[in-house]
Amino acid sequence: MSDLPTEQHDDQEEDDFGRDEGPGIEFLVEDVDFELADAQDLTSWIERVAEVHEHEIVQLTYIFCSDEYLHKVNLEYLEHDTYTDVITFDNADDADIIEGDIFISVERVRENAVQLGVPFRDELHRVMIHGVLHLLGYADKDLLSQTAMRKKEDDCLLLRTF
Repeated sequence: MSDLPTEQHDDQEEDDFGRDEGPGIEFLVEDVDFELADAQDLTSWIERVAEVHEHEIVQLTYIFCSDEYLHKVNLEYLEHDTYTDVITFDNADDADIIEGDIFISVERVRENAVQLGVPFRDELHRVMIHGVLHLLGYADKDLLSQTAMRKKEDDCLLLRTF
């Protein structure tokens, strides 16, 4: 994923992926017309979720993209020939930190919001925190863990103050 574009700040060095090495959360857009509303509020909320789970965010990058872009990521890195709304890559070496990349198909989230009858904003936030929950160690491979994950998502959504 070394071709991810980022904005470089003069006071920070780049990592192997061309991203700033400083701690924090960043939001990137690839191959889709999308603007993230409330980035500062989202950052505070995600940091609060990490804190509640006793984790520190070292580096968390969200990449908002098209269905096709995410499908290519799914094929190339996971060898899955399926479309999905979110893919999470955990880059952390320590269990108490969050360091990873979360790819989100904006198109898929829009479709899901319509099908579920929920606002796009709420479905986007659910998917965003779903990726964080994976980085916190939660799984969703079977029905029981999927139910637990949905409950955790709901709990995290209640932590929003915006």
